[in-house]
Amino acid sequence: MKAVILAGGYGTRISEESHLRPKPMIEIGGAPILWHIMKYYSHHGINDFIICCGYKGHMVKEYFADYYLHRSDVTFDFSNGGGMTVHNNVAEPWRVTLVDTGLNTQTGGRIKQVRKYTDGKRFLMTYGDGVSDINLRELIETHDKSGKTATLSAIQPGGRFGMLDINDRDGTIAGFHEKARGDGGWINAGFMVMEPEVFDYIEGDDTQLELEPLQLLSSGGKLGVYKHTGFWQCMDTQRDKILLEGLWESGNAPWRVWDGVEGG
Repeated sequence: MKAVILAGGYGTRISEESHLRPKPMIEIGGAPILWHIMKYYSHHGINDFIICCGYKGHMVKEYFADYYLHRSDVTFDFSNGGGMTVHNNVAEPWRVTLVDTGLNTQTGGRIKQVRKYTDGKRFLMTYGDGVSDINLRELIETHDKSGKTATLSAIQPGGRFGMLDINDRDGTIAGFHEKARGDGGWINAGFMVMEPEVFDYIEGDDTQLELEPLQLLSSGGKLGVYKHTGFWQCMDTQRDKILLEGLWESGNAPWRVWDGVEGG
């Protein structure tokens, strides 16, 4: 199964850094948050990625083009013809397809543009600015059992996010609220499973996934939900970045599951 990652937005709310680089390339612990997301998927056996680029997308492409240089020790021998030796070669089991989906394309439009790379099969999707310790296997199993066109993960952060109306009887999304109305509301955590039919709900580049497509799926009873009660954090602001940096530096980053011990 492939994972589609949206990495093309401007990141205006974290403009302290996003004026220099796309938000998914802002670093946590010396590595882009995009790398953290990919390491999470890889831990769960997902190693085939489609990255939807946009704003400063060349920086994402350059990062992967020079991945060995970023992650390994290197010797440049200028005395003998400029040879290069890569030490402790870091090999990831990844296949990464980088797609320029346009500067101003909306989230739904970016997904539709990579349709041909999904091979007509089910795929995973997430945003390039959030980390979590969601159990991906359980998310996929929930989707399998539901028979829905798409399943999204939901968390309860409280506060400033838009809420989801969840029908607990059949595990579907019944609708959306623009803003949270107190604690206890569920929001879209961004980690989703989608069947190829989801493309039929996306009209074009100006379509926001979070509006018409998900609304239509929910009103038709075709949008399932996986409730996650563990860790989730997006990086919308500099304050969010500082929080994630602190967790990483403390050695207690809950999303760092790839070392064998969650939070290790």
